[in-house]
Amino acid sequence: MADYDVVIIGAGAAGLTLAHRLGQINDRRDPPLRTAVLEPPPGPHTPPRRTWCFWEAGPGPWDHLLAASWEDLSVIGPDGAEHRSPAGPYAYKMLRSTDVDAHVRASAGAAVEFRPLFVRDTEDGPEHATVRALAPGGEHLRLTARWVFDSRPPGTPQGGRTRLLQHFRGWFVRMEDDAFDPAAAVLMDLRPPQPAHGVAFGYVLPLSSREALVEYTEFGREALTTAEYERALTDYCERSGLHGAEVTASEQGAIPMTDARPRTRVGRRLFRIGAAGGATRPSTGYTFSGTARQTAAVARALERGRVPVPPVPHRPRHLAMDAVMLRALDSGRVAGADFFTGLFAANRLGDVLAFLDGDSRPPREFVMGLTTPVAAMSLSTADHLWYSLRSRVPAPSREGVSRRGRGVSR
Repeated sequence: MADYDVVIIGAGAAGLTLAHRLGQINDRRDPPLRTAVLEPPPGPHTPPRRTWCFWEAGPGPWDHLLAASWEDLSVIGPDGAEHRSPAGPYAYKMLRSTDVDAHVRASAGAAVEFRPLFVRDTEDGPEHATVRALAPGGEHLRLTARWVFDSRPPGTPQGGRTRLLQHFRGWFVRMEDDAFDPAAAVLMDLRPPQPAHGVAFGYVLPLSSREALVEYTEFGREALTTAEYERALTDYCERSGLHGAEVTASEQGAIPMTDARPRTRVGRRLFRIGAAGGATRPSTGYTFSGTARQTAAVARALERGRVPVPPVPHRPRHLAMDAVMLRALDSGRVAGADFFTGLFAANRLGDVLAFLDGDSRPPREFVMGLTTPVAAMSLSTADHLWYSLRSRVPAPSREGVSRRGRGVSR
């Protein structure tokens, strides 16, 4: 018998949400699913604290842990014009990773075990998978499980044509006097200087009347240095009137934005979840909502005794449209600031959020598409279709190639 029913590698958003769902299953299951969550021990390999933002219609399962939420959202164009429209039925929500981590550990139940281990490699097998790990004291361990879900950050994506990054740095700031409306957030401010390819923007998420998360973000091919982010944030705070802001904490990261399609199943009993399993929406870099849908499907399969293959939580047509948009940005056919300003200025914010979360319908998507640079997007669509067709045509075999000067083909 395997050591565990389920092993989860990594205790980020994907690992924690899956562990949380398995704890809920165990409340009504006998026997419970024996689960281990493997994560590096505290130290230099521990992932930094971060915030997870997403939008959701109505109340949700994490509402009691929210750091803040906003229903009043706005987008600011390069010229400083503010575009505000109803976000309903959605609210934009923020979670702190530390709060989610503490809650899941406290509520997952005795059958879910958190083990501080350095995972070295995994091996598939017909009856169980094997995880080889190193304990903090140097002991080599070999754990077996019926199913293994790896949520560690993905490496360089394989395949695909466009490979951008959403890279960012944010400051948690505190002002001496009231400077923010806690009920209103700036979702995208396109006033920062723009790169030659991609887009740059800031956003402001108030936590109180005097505190906020202020972030600088780019969609581009390469991340910046910390010093470059600091200069960009200083400039953005000046543009936003946040003079004399005290920086109390910071966060920084990079999220792949690509048309590559990662595999969620990499063996008979080995799977990838979260960003590693395609939960990131390519056009936005948002991952939390996709991860929630993906881990819910895995938990349902485990509860029903089925093979728990994680689904890619985005519709194929949305992934195709994302590939076109990424190609248009990367090629320089569209100016990112103009693209997003036009999109948000001409459409209800709630409709745009529905599309970006995969909850929209084709007729509305078509109308929304007419508010983007039609000629440039049409050219990028044709380019993408041609590339897709060419990439599906198998290369001719060596045996079937005619060899001029040596007679007919064999």
